[in-house]
Amino acid sequence: MDKKEFLKLAVEKWPELEQLKKEKKFYEYEKRFEEVWLELGREVMERNISSPGKDHRVKKKS
Repeated sequence: MDKKEFLKLAVEKWPELEQLKKEKKFYEYEKRFEEVWLELGREVMERNISSPGKDHRVKKKS
């Protein structure tokens, strides 16, 4: 993943972050912010290390 791809992902999440400005309760703001941020982080990680396996419990032998 390069800078251009990362910025594209971040721009896709921008509208969701903008919607948070309308939230009146801090708890709800914080909860949704964390969800958006974790989604972005997951997408970045998956693109950096490859596609995730089908069974997340299985470890690969080296």
